[in-house]
Amino acid sequence: MRYSFYLSFLLLFGGCATHQTDKSIFQNKKTVVQKEYVADIKELPQSIEPYLSNLQEAHFIGSLQEYEKAYFKPWNIEKIDITLDEARWADKIFTPKNSYGVNLLPLTQEYFLDIKKKSNFEDFATLNKTAITVVHTDIRAFPSQKPLFLDPNNAGEGFPFDYLQNSSIAPNKPLLVSHYSKDKEWVFVESSFTYGWIKARDMAFIPKKYAKSYQDAQKVFVQKENIPLYDKKNNFLFRTQIGMLLPIVDIQKKEHKTPILLISNYKNQESFYIINYIENYIVKKGILKFNQKNIKDIFHEVSQVKYGWGGMYANRDCSSILRDFFAPFGIWLPRNSSKQSQIGKVISLKNLTDEAKLQKIKNEAIPFETLLYKKGHILLYVGLKDGKVVVFHNTWGVKTQKDGREGRFIIGKPIFSTLEVGSNLKDYDKNASILHKLESMNIITKRK
Repeated sequence: MRYSFYLSFLLLFGGCATHQTDKSIFQNKKTVVQKEYVADIKELPQSIEPYLSNLQEAHFIGSLQEYEKAYFKPWNIEKIDITLDEARWADKIFTPKNSYGVNLLPLTQEYFLDIKKKSNFEDFATLNKTAITVVHTDIRAFPSQKPLFLDPNNAGEGFPFDYLQNSSIAPNKPLLVSHYSKDKEWVFVESSFTYGWIKARDMAFIPKKYAKSYQDAQKVFVQKENIPLYDKKNNFLFRTQIGMLLPIVDIQKKEHKTPILLISNYKNQESFYIINYIENYIVKKGILKFNQKNIKDIFHEVSQVKYGWGGMYANRDCSSILRDFFAPFGIWLPRNSSKQSQIGKVISLKNLTDEAKLQKIKNEAIPFETLLYKKGHILLYVGLKDGKVVVFHNTWGVKTQKDGREGRFIIGKPIFSTLEVGSNLKDYDKNASILHKLESMNIITKRK
């Protein structure tokens, strides 16, 4: 199968598909020591405050009803609603001819035969049981925690681009379980934003009547990241993550604290359902107003991570950081960049010169409400700084070209930049610039 053909499939999966076509940090098997720097990161403010003055007077409010409808979708369908063919997409893409394992050597035919047997797709969509995640976990394309790389001899392949990483998912997120793997270590699930394999121990089945009660309860949005939550005996459960919804329990309130319901399948718990109190500053009833203070607060939380391909290592990629940022404002976004680019009013930038693209963005884009898209990468427009278009994005690096060989200057974190980030680098590839590759922009707060 041709390289370009199977990469087109990959753009449908993972969070920020941008780096599925990137080339590697492994160059001639040597570590590249970076003595240069990216001018944008030094010259542009790397905090949100200087850009907040670009925010237009709020003219929209997110919809809690629409957000919850998307969030709880897995609990409101009778049967997993993807086809067997869609569920097995990775079987078609990866073969011994193009796949490499954790030791960076080619995977064998025996590996793929074992995965096929383990996947147990004969039982696909036969269970269809409601469930919930009980820890932060990864959603995988195969029932395996081990990575699958493309050729690590090519720039942009190898670590960290594990192509089996569909996404990560926070605790207390609704699931519909299709079936178990043959060894029962894994379950194939559908979530609100993607599907794939998770460890069976990382979820718990929840009866439909309780799923309904959960949905009917008043809920709070988590607005503080990485806060540990415990049961009443001080046993650790999980850490908070922006974008989580937690149901409020109708019991006596404590000063400065909110009673919430948590769910656990740990054996040392006396109860499957755990009622505990959470500090009020960690959560917010209903959706946030889209104003400078709230934007600043949520930006601070979601941007405290490094770049994480497909959400690996509890980090975020380009699409997941935007997805989580907009969640507390009641705006639900899909998981991957290509689908995010279709939300709201879409404005094409194809067949325009770079200068024409910049002018169109300046004329029509709305700061903090407009996404910019190039194949595999998504960015948030935050306005103008000294007449230049500035964007916020979580990125792996800048494409370079030297002596006909493609490379990467690694950034690996969320940044504010222009659309020609890295243009000061000696080996900068102008033809691969974000600006040159932009295909569209979309105003997510406007209807199509």
